[in-house]
Amino acid sequence: MNRLFTALIVGSMILGVAVGWGINVSLPAAEAANWAANLSIITDIFLRLIKMIIAPLVFSTLVVGIAHMGDASEVGRVGVKTMGWFIVASIFSLTLGLIMVHILQPGAGVSFASEAGAAATTVDMSKFTLKEFVTHLVPSSIVDAMAKNEILQIVVFSVFVGVAVSAVDDRAPQVLAVVEQIAQIMLKVTGYVMKTAPLAIFAALAASIATKGVGVIFTYAKFVGGFYLSLGILWAMLILAGVLIVGPRMLKLIAQIRSPTLLAFSTASSEAAYPRTLEELQKWGVSRKVASFVLPLGYSFNLDGSMMYCTFATLFIAQVYGIELTIAQQITMLGLLMVTSKGMAGVPRASLVVIAATLTYFQLPEAGIALILAVDHLLDMGRSATNVVGNSVASAVVAKWEGQIEQPEAEPARA
Repeated sequence: MNRLFTALIVGSMILGVAVGWGINVSLPAAEAANWAANLSIITDIFLRLIKMIIAPLVFSTLVVGIAHMGDASEVGRVGVKTMGWFIVASIFSLTLGLIMVHILQPGAGVSFASEAGAAATTVDMSKFTLKEFVTHLVPSSIVDAMAKNEILQIVVFSVFVGVAVSAVDDRAPQVLAVVEQIAQIMLKVTGYVMKTAPLAIFAALAASIATKGVGVIFTYAKFVGGFYLSLGILWAMLILAGVLIVGPRMLKLIAQIRSPTLLAFSTASSEAAYPRTLEELQKWGVSRKVASFVLPLGYSFNLDGSMMYCTFATLFIAQVYGIELTIAQQITMLGLLMVTSKGMAGVPRASLVVIAATLTYFQLPEAGIALILAVDHLLDMGRSATNVVGNSVASAVVAKWEGQIEQPEAEPARA
């Protein structure tokens, strides 16, 4: 199924480029624009489907994640150390994505500003006074917040509900069961929506090239190349941190997880590599106790590649549309993504959902999702592999801090 979906993605990209180029070179600009507008109906429907699932998906996954965090607190210092590493790694990943997109400027040189409608070259700052920002955090009505996709208000409400559920003596099992079922249903709905991605990718590419010409492919090349360069830097920093804490033996672990990393890359799914990653961590020497705790928690709270992509892609969209975000807004974005990304584990194309919510909050053009959708699968392969590396390093670091690194090679001698 993964191979078939990948083939459909690649086929839709090739067909989209071919159709867009054919329209661009064979029709007058006005007719090409009409064709692009008709093709955009498909991407508009896809964007509406994405917006449709944001509120219930964020609410249900975040409540479930926070409610189950009570399990982590029970393991005492291991839970604290694990979450400490996850928070630092998350902040670093998000910040690196922000810094690299500013340095590389992959969206510069191509402007979609005229297509952004009411979007101005700067974002409305009225929300970002201290009074407006703080009061806007708290919803006057959660129904109204969900109806308007007010992501920060949904997050605040979800945090309160999740903490309250975990604080109840028996964890309110009926309520938690209902929310977990809602989360599972929304994951299914998200899966159905994402099955239409090849059609949306075809339409997005064809419409872009029909009006902008094949030169837009150069913009995509800068975006993809810049992101993979950023991933390379993230890998290097994660491995360096691991070597400094664990020692040179960390390099052996990186070599040992080559197989699950390649599996995650080829399938664009870090979850697919989970069993093999757990096996290789224990072979290397991470105790079963630590590996079985840190790795699954990492799949919910430590998706380094996905988090870096959120800041990189959001600011790329802003660059393409010629929109400037202030330093205060970018810091706010880091905080928003820091929280919203934590509940999205296991969601197909979760980064697209998180980015869509962020665009809505900062009043950036929602059509930017269609722009990055065209190459999202190629980028998902890289960020999935990065998630495996990041969680493997995290497991080894926590095991080192806890003195839970075993020496497998010494076991035959003891036997």
